[in-house]
Amino acid sequence: MTSLNAPTDERLTQLEIKISYTEDLLDTLNALVAQQQDQIDLLLREVARLRQQDTGLGAGGQHVPGDELPPHY
Repeated sequence: MTSLNAPTDERLTQLEIKISYTEDLLDTLNALVAQQQDQIDLLLREVARLRQQDTGLGAGGQHVPGDELPPHY
């Protein structure tokens, strides 16, 4: 009877190993997604700050000649 259970035990062991690797991969991917979301949030705040800064300059703020393209462009 031991010989009949051997293939089943081997298949079960292989499935457990695959599940373990899959769980590790899932944890890694979840951490990466969380890190990317933090970066996206930071970038969105920076874009909002730059837009606000640009709006302030357009409404009579300081004019910086170096920000404009020369006339020949």
